[in-house]
Amino acid sequence: MYRKRFGLRAHPLPKNACGKTFYTGGERFARLSRVFHWLACEPGLATLTGEAGVGKTAALRHLCASLPKPEHQILYICDTNVTAAAIYRNLAAELGLRPAHRRDTLWRELKRTLVHLVDDQGVIPILVIDEAQHLSDDFFRDLAGFLNFAFDSRDLFTVWLVGLPSLDRRLAMRQHAALATRIISPNRMHPRSDRDDFHALVEHALEAAGATTRLLSDSSLEMLWRASRGVIRTAAGLLQSALMLAHEREQSFIDDDVMASAIDQRAITPPTTEPPAIAAVPAAKPRSQSGTRSRG
Repeated sequence: MYRKRFGLRAHPLPKNACGKTFYTGGERFARLSRVFHWLACEPGLATLTGEAGVGKTAALRHLCASLPKPEHQILYICDTNVTAAAIYRNLAAELGLRPAHRRDTLWRELKRTLVHLVDDQGVIPILVIDEAQHLSDDFFRDLAGFLNFAFDSRDLFTVWLVGLPSLDRRLAMRQHAALATRIISPNRMHPRSDRDDFHALVEHALEAAGATTRLLSDSSLEMLWRASRGVIRTAAGLLQSALMLAHEREQSFIDDDVMASAIDQRAITPPTTEPPAIAAVPAAKPRSQSGTRSRG
């Protein structure tokens, strides 16, 4: 009911943000977008890591939706706390195959299907493995071999490993060097630590949801930024709670008292006077392997 009071068609900062409801501002997203579209044209392996709630999956969902469908096939797997064989069976199911029981047979079927997609149909498959920090060491060791096509002379599909920062630490282990050296670009998403960037994010979210007037005071927007620490998922929950509380109080504007009540209701530590910490943007990791061409 609160949406009617505020003239909104949908929740601001929705979980299913995509297209017009997704905020594409910020240097880090611009860099991610460039890398994503490079790999959509020329297949390879990349990672996307970040703390929970910063918008990793939403960003890739938005980027995947922007691709022309006839030229690309998106394969998405998020059930990763399973055996390596189960991951390959999930991939086979995504490709419409009846998975074989034997690992070697399954590998041959998958590779044959991928070759058919690329060479015969002109389709570039893009595999997104979400929650990749849960993948087993066996799978990481297997994946390096699975990506080896025709004496490691070509890349047939793009793979995005998406997960928490622990994924980076695991891939840095010596036992996974064969896979880590195949990573064309490691990408990291951070909370919206820049005040202006965060304010632009919220303003875009409200406008995309249908707002035609200003709904937050400057100070309440500042409280939202500090309390959420720039984490989009936390900010989305706080903003929705604030809108609902304002509606209960028959207010058409979110003031400091409403925002403070929303923060208290969500049991979030009250914001401090210090802004969220600003993290450095990691540099792209070029691929420089013998016998392969450089990307980008």
